[in-house]
Order: sequence, then C-alpha cells, then structure tokens
Amino acid sequence: MCGIAGYFDPSGFKGPDATDIATSMRDRLVRRGPDDAGLWQDDEAGIALTHRRLSIIDLSPAGHQPMISATGRFVLVFNGEIYNYLDIRASIESAGAVSWRGHSDTETLLAAIELWGLERTLQACVGMFALALWDREERSLMLARDRMGEKPLYYGWQAGVLMFGSELKALQAHPAFGGEVNRDALPLFLRHGYIPAPHSIWTGIQKLPPGTFIQIDGTMRGRVPEPTPYWSMAEAIEQGQRDPFVGSDEEAINLLEQEISRSIAGQRIADVPLGAFLSGGIDSSTVVALMQAQASRPVKTFTIGFREEGYNEADHAKAVASHLGTDHTELYLTSGEAREIVPSLPDIYDEPFGDSSAIPTHLVSTLARGQVAVSLSGDGGDELFAGYSRYFNHPAMRAWRLGQNVPRFARGAMTSLLRSNLPRALAGAAVASKAAMLANLMESDTLSAYYRTMTSQWNPVPLAAPASRELSYGLPASCLNYLAEPVQQVMATDCVTYLPDDILAKVDRAAMAVSLETRVPLLDHRIVELAWRMPYGLKVREGQGKWLLRQVLYRHVPRALMDRPKMGFAVPVGDWLRGPLRDWSESLLDEAVLRQEGYLDPEPVRRRWNEHQKGQKSWRDSLWLLLMWQAWLKKNKV
Repeated sequence: MCGIAGYFDPSGFKGPDATDIATSMRDRLVRRGPDDAGLWQDDEAGIALTHRRLSIIDLSPAGHQPMISATGRFVLVFNGEIYNYLDIRASIESAGAVSWRGHSDTETLLAAIELWGLERTLQACVGMFALALWDREERSLMLARDRMGEKPLYYGWQAGVLMFGSELKALQAHPAFGGEVNRDALPLFLRHGYIPAPHSIWTGIQKLPPGTFIQIDGTMRGRVPEPTPYWSMAEAIEQGQRDPFVGSDEEAINLLEQEISRSIAGQRIADVPLGAFLSGGIDSSTVVALMQAQASRPVKTFTIGFREEGYNEADHAKAVASHLGTDHTELYLTSGEAREIVPSLPDIYDEPFGDSSAIPTHLVSTLARGQVAVSLSGDGGDELFAGYSRYFNHPAMRAWRLGQNVPRFARGAMTSLLRSNLPRALAGAAVASKAAMLANLMESDTLSAYYRTMTSQWNPVPLAAPASRELSYGLPASCLNYLAEPVQQVMATDCVTYLPDDILAKVDRAAMAVSLETRVPLLDHRIVELAWRMPYGLKVREGQGKWLLRQVLYRHVPRALMDRPKMGFAVPVGDWLRGPLRDWSESLLDEAVLRQEGYLDPEPVRRRWNEHQKGQKSWRDSLWLLLMWQAWLKKNKV
C-alpha cells in the first residue's frame, strides 16, 4: 500500500521549482508510505510522477517507484496490490523470455502493459489499486482505479496543470491548486454524509470512478475525457440477472465458500505480518474463519470495545476468536480516548466526511498497526448479501410498496397537506419535520429517488443559497430496470455510491493514517459477480438478511454465537453532543459564524441543535454531518 501523486503541464517545466513542487505533493502522503520515497520527472514533457512506499511485497530496492519498464517506454507509480500477479507473471513468461529485476507486482504490471496494453492488463488484474502511467512515446498520462473503488484517486486541471493524487492534500500542495469549494457538491454531502464519485468538494477536481481509466495528452489542456470502463458494476448486475444461479441451496453455499476461500488465499500474500479486524459480526467472522482454516498458525485478530452499553461488540468478537483459536487482541477504550480522535478527522479524510464510525475504525486500525502491516476486513457483505435492515425490514420500504397503489392526484393532495402549517400547529416542530420528510418521499416517482430521499440526513438541505445545479451520480435507470425486486435496486445503488464513497473511503483513510494496509476479500470482483447471480431468496429468508453468507459461517462457527441483532460499528455521538462535545459543537454551529461563512442557513441548523439539546429529538447523525463540514471548513480556511 502506498501513495501516488504528480502533475502534468503540457507547456513543460520552465524553472527549478518543478522538483520542489512534486516533492511537496509526494510528502503530504508520508503516512500512506513511510518506508521509501521516489520521484521521476521529464522537464521537456512537463510530467512529474511521485511515490510514497509502504513496503508489503518485495521489500528490496527492486520494488522502488516510480518504476520504468524494461523497454524504457512506460513509467509507473502504483498504489495497492495485485493479488494474482504471480499468475500474470506466468502468462508473460509463457509469451517469451523475460528478465525480472525483482518480484514486485509493480514490475509485473509494467511487463503486462508492454505486452498487452493497459486495458487488457487491468482486466487481467485481481486486486485493489490506483495507478498513474506515463507513456514516453505518446507523451500521454493514463490514470486507473480498481473495480470496486478500494483505493482513491483524485485528478483535475487547475490553471492549466493536470494534477492527481491518492489524497486531496497532495493536490493542495501544488501552487496552481485553486481551492474553490464546489457548492454544487455540498448538497450531496449534506444529504448523505459523503460526496459520491465522480464529484469532489473542490471545483475542478474529480474522483476517478471505480473500474475505469482515462488517457490525457497535451492537446486536452483544461478538459478530461469521459472515463473508460474496463469493468462495470452495471454490467455485472445485468449479466447476473441474465444468467442467475439455478442450483440447490447446498450448491450455492459450496460455491460461495469456495470463492471467498480463493479470495482470502490471494489476499494473504505479503512479505510482512498480516492480521484481520474482528467485530464478531457475520462478515468479519466469515473472513476470519476461512482465513484461519487456511493458516498454519493462529491468525492475529483485533477488536476494540467500549464500556457504554449498546456500543460494545468486543465480547462477541472474543467468543468467536476463542472458538476459532485466533491470536486475539482487544482493547477497551473510554469515550474520552475515542473523542481525542475528533480534531484529526478533517486532516485524515481531506473531504468533509460525516460517518461517525470513522472514529472506531481509526482506533482499531491503530491497535492492529502495533502488530501487523496488513489487516483483512469484512466490509462489503451487507451490500452484496442484504445485511442492512433497510433492505428487507424497513417501514419506509414497505411504505414505497403501498404508495405505488395511491393515485398520483391523491398523493399530490396529501403532500400539500403534509407541507402546510397544520402539522406544526397540531403537534409541533418534530412532527412537522416528519411530515415534510413523508411528503418528500411521496413525491418520488422512482424507487431510486425515493431511496435517496429516505437515506438523506437533510431534505431539504440547509443551504444559505441554492446550488446552481443538481449533480448526478449512481447507476443508470436501464441497469436498475433489470432488477424486479425493489430491494435489489437499492442494494445496487449502494454498491456504486455508499460502498465505495463511504465504507471503503472510511476504511482506507482511517487505516492509511497509521500506515496500515487493509484488504477486503468479500469485494473480489468474482464474488461480486457471483453475488448478483444469486436470487434474492438466497439472501433474505424469514425476515433475516445475509442468509447465504450465514450458512457459510455456520460451517465454522456455531449458530448460537452469531444469531443476534446487528449492532454496527458506532460511538455514542448523540450523548457527546449534549455533554463533552457541546462547547466545541456550539462554537462551530454558532449562528453568527454560520452567517459569516455563508454556506449554511442558520435557522434549520439551530432548530435541530436546540431540539437535540433539549432531548426533544435525536438529531445525532445530521448534526454530526454538519459538524464535520464545519470542522473541515475551519481547517481549510475557505
């Protein structure tokens, strides 16, 4: 795991500053790669590629980056891991004589690109990565990102310079970086707590979507082409619906266990100590169980616990670890120790990020980094196998089904009534807020729009001035139409929005802040494709999600240890806002401060803040989201 950064100025580098600029960009990423640093530049072509290295495979100098291909044509900086690189090497060797300098996956990638080209190479790779490739012959820059979006990559033109990097802080180190807030992206953050790809919080800067690559040359100054997909979630979903699994339950369980085991075997490759996060839930327990089944010695597992009732899964994780015989480490933390992380969140996440589970994720990463350099994670099981209650047992989803039977004219009359002053006059502000949300839901013509409203923390968003346009994101309607079951439509939406831009971003930034590599076996693209072939009835049965994944786990861990309600990975933020974080929060949400900044409308913000303080309603998540925005704004001084 590493960090990459660089920039391309088609007019060439004219002065001695180019090296200093590139070095500054690179070293903003030192936490992603503390073991080594590299820089390559071509002043005439105007290209600089930089790399920070966290040594995982081939710890020798032969793995140093930027790396030049054997013919000298290509220069590569690469962040991530190619788990099947030995298979790719074998294919390359079968095509002719190859003289390897080392055994890194980076060198393997370069050899494959020279032999097959970039697109075919990407299609051959099983892994997580972001890369930048300079073609010295064509004088063009190529950027690519892994299929599921495990590794981040930002890019964009600023004042005639194309800059890119693993984190935004690298781009901000370039003197041409504009630093203008993208006000059109702000509503997305205020609704969901993250900004979905391809958008970012900065004007002119984009996230490269998962499963795509772009190629840029000097004739494209100021513009970028549409990313080219080499793998598509939409196509995986459509293919899965055209070719569904038709075997028995037992055959389905066997097949899934086989695929997860294969993925874990590939992801255990490392030249450094390796372990796994273990929460005691279905996903992480499945990963650890199959990991331990392959290991010759106890797997190192890590859990953090809290003393507060309702926020602690450490006892469950300990019981699973004991049954599996792992080398388990747990650490109980106080709320005070957890709160110490809060001031560093804007720096860790670069963009405003509203998921409070970033705090325990960072804490368990810190715990694991004390013993290992790589940790496997159970993320992805909820989105692929219907783990969230909103997929199968949520009142709003039931309301959607009922609402489709209500004539449009009747829905219009009901929404007008719900938005009138009557709910507030009869029952107060809290009921009026719920009535307004229900009105928003009833106006949604499509399930996709309904689901976005349902999952929004703020609707309408509390902006001081409206955004100039509504940014699009997510899957095309043509893909969703393949899914007859409404719940699968929202699962598909989450796979391309919530999963990469919240869950995977959270894990990547939290772990890389302490120089820990994380790997996610359940998101091997072959498992993703298999999951979308599985009928809905293999995922949800008798009102319980993840049926198929549970059956795999029950082969290794007794059902009695696992059959309990899902808890999630949370901290008591709502209580903190009324207690130890109240003064800090009040300073950020002060009405005068909000008016001076000019981004948020103080009236709805202060109303929710006061209702939360009085205990009239819990606005924990929506207020935390605003606080993360305000803290980010303060750090970036914009």
